[in-house]
Amino acid sequence: METAIELADTEGLGALSMARLAERLGCGTMSLYRHVASKDELVIFMLSTAAGQPGSATDASDWRGVLTDWAEGLWDVYHRHPWILRAASTGPPADPGQLAWLDAGLAALGATGLTERDKLTAVMAVLHFVRGAAALSIEAAHVDTPDYAELLRRVLDPSRFPALANALAEGVFDAAGGHLGEFHSGLTQLLDGIAVKVE
Repeated sequence: METAIELADTEGLGALSMARLAERLGCGTMSLYRHVASKDELVIFMLSTAAGQPGSATDASDWRGVLTDWAEGLWDVYHRHPWILRAASTGPPADPGQLAWLDAGLAALGATGLTERDKLTAVMAVLHFVRGAAALSIEAAHVDTPDYAELLRRVLDPSRFPALANALAEGVFDAAGGHLGEFHSGLTQLLDGIAVKVE
C-alpha cells in the first residue's frame, strides 16, 4: 500500500496502474490480483490508509476549535496526497479512513444541540470548502501565473464590473497571507455562519 501511495504522490493518480505498481514492487502484475481485485479497489484501500486518523478533540465543548483543527488536518492531508482530491470526488465517503474523518467532523458538533441533519450539512459545507481551497492552492503551486491583483488592474473595466473594481480597490486580491491565509479567512467566515445556527 505504501508503494502505491508513494507512486500516486509523486506521479499522480493517472500514473498509477497495476503494471506500474508491480514494476515498483518487483513482482508480476498478475500476482497483485491475489491481493486486490482491481485498480479501483486498490484506490479505496489507498484512500483509507493515506488520510490517516483525524486528531482527537482536546476540548469537546469547543466545537469551533475542534472543527478548525479538523479542517486544517484535511488541508494538510490534501497537500501531502493531492491525488486524494481526485479519488475522493468520485462518491460519498465509504472506506474506513474517510468515514473516520466524517465521524470526527460530526463529533465536533456533538455538544452544539444541532440536529443530526444540520451537523451533517455543516460538516459537508466545511469539507467541500477545504477540498476546493486545497485544490486551488495545489494547482497554483504547479502553474506559473502572474500576480492576480496586477492582472485585474490591467484588464478590469470598472464600469462593467463595479463590484470587482471596489474589491480590487480595497486590496482584497492582494496576496496577504497567500493561499493559506485565504483558507483561514474563508474557514472563519464559514464557521461564523455555523455559529449563528448553533446559537
